[in-house]
Amino acid sequence: MTAPARRGLLHPEGRALVLAGAGAAGNAWELGLVAGLAEGGVDVTRAELVIGTSAGSTVAAQITSGTSPDDLYAAAAAELPPHAGAARRERPPGSPGAPGTRRGLTVSGPSYLEWSDAIIASASDPADLRRRLGAAALELASTAGPDPSRWRDVVASRLPSHEWPSQDVRIVAVDARTGEPVVFDRSSGVDLVDAVAASTSAMKPYPIGEKRYLNGGYRRSENADLANGFGRVLVMSPFSGRSRMPSGWGMDLATQVAELRAAGSTVETVFPDDRSGDVFDANALDPATRPQAARGGHAQGLELAEHVGHFWA
Repeated sequence: MTAPARRGLLHPEGRALVLAGAGAAGNAWELGLVAGLAEGGVDVTRAELVIGTSAGSTVAAQITSGTSPDDLYAAAAAELPPHAGAARRERPPGSPGAPGTRRGLTVSGPSYLEWSDAIIASASDPADLRRRLGAAALELASTAGPDPSRWRDVVASRLPSHEWPSQDVRIVAVDARTGEPVVFDRSSGVDLVDAVAASTSAMKPYPIGEKRYLNGGYRRSENADLANGFGRVLVMSPFSGRSRMPSGWGMDLATQVAELRAAGSTVETVFPDDRSGDVFDANALDPATRPQAARGGHAQGLELAEHVGHFWA
């Protein structure tokens, strides 16, 4: 029976899975978590809506490709050889951590944190922030840097399928020239590989045609609010809902969850525990963090399967 508080939902029985970003470690943790849940009898890959942001967009494409969660987990948990191929170690243009967190990497020139902290401090609100970030990223793009086609090849190598799935998958990015958020889906006219490449790009924009796009985490860290209207929303947040944006801007996960619940959705959030290692306070983009993050996520998934199963059923 549908609860009265959910009468206004467009999809009162619909299930939405939200996959946030967090580099190589976050990708592996989410794949492990999904596989652990599946092993425990809870298949979240069949959600009516899947929202992916940054590294979470890669997970969204991977788990809806028809590849089994167990196979995806096995690849993520595998130990990297001493001299892993370039495609496994390649970093997105700009090489930051995640836009909404304090995890970042040092790149040539200012570090991501130095670069973005200055822009955040100068911005008056989220829309102003995105415009400033876009302008700064476009300026960086005017200098010599990695060929965007190379990043596309790397992203393509990580996706089991390059075709949009039949279910509703939404991948979030930001238009670097206007600062406006963009949500790609199978009706957007953009290839799945390009959508994921755009959502995972950061300090240097990713080109699609004449347009340029930045990481979807610049909209909101998890973008869970895009699941508005769905009865059940499961959020996987590798950075545990943290945000370094001013609290008054409402870009943090707690605000998004409050909005969803106020609209009638039931929401569950999952954060990494200690078994995934200290990777989320270190270098989340380092592929060496993947095995422990994946195994930690898998262990969590197995333990949480009964609880999530009651929520998800």
